[in-house]
Amino acid sequence: MTNERTPERDRFDIGQAVLRYCRGVDRLDFDLVRSAYHPDGIDHHTGFDGSIDEYIQWVSGALQRLSGTMHIVANQLIELSGDAAVSETYGQAVHWGEPVDNPRRNFTSGFRYVDHFTLVDGRWAIAERWAVREWTRSDAGRFIAKEGTGPAGRRDTDDPLYRLRARVLS
Repeated sequence: MTNERTPERDRFDIGQAVLRYCRGVDRLDFDLVRSAYHPDGIDHHTGFDGSIDEYIQWVSGALQRLSGTMHIVANQLIELSGDAAVSETYGQAVHWGEPVDNPRRNFTSGFRYVDHFTLVDGRWAIAERWAVREWTRSDAGRFIAKEGTGPAGRRDTDDPLYRLRARVLS
C-alpha cells in the first residue's frame, strides 16, 4: 500500500490504530495504546472519563488486577469527512484472573468503539473514543487449564510476539 493519501489508505490507517490499541491493552504496552490517540485525546469507558494520560493510568491499574485480556475486533465502518472520520468497531473482550470464580475478574463483554478520528500532521489518531459496552457475561469458573505444554501468552516483552518482532523486524 502506498503512502499516498486515498480513502482506502485513510481507512487502513484508522483500522491499524484500532488494532494497535487492542494489542497494547492485551500486552500491557501502554506506549502502543497511547499511539492510537492524539496527545490531547479523550476516552470514555465504563467507569472512566478523561484524557488519554488519565486513561493510561486508570487502565494500567485495572489491567494489573487481571491475569490477561484478549480483545477481538470484527466489523468496522469508517466514515470519512476531510481530515475527520467517525469509526464504529464491534468487538468482544475476554478478561480472566484470580480467583477464577470471581465474576469481576472472569468475564466477556461485547462492545463497540465509537471513535472520532482526526488527521493531524499526516497521522490518523483518536481525538475522542466512546467504548460502548453492549453486554457482559460472567465466565467465572468456566476457564480450564491447557491440555499440555506449548507457547503461552505473556504481558511483557517475553511474549512470543515481541520476541519474534525483535528477531525479524530489528
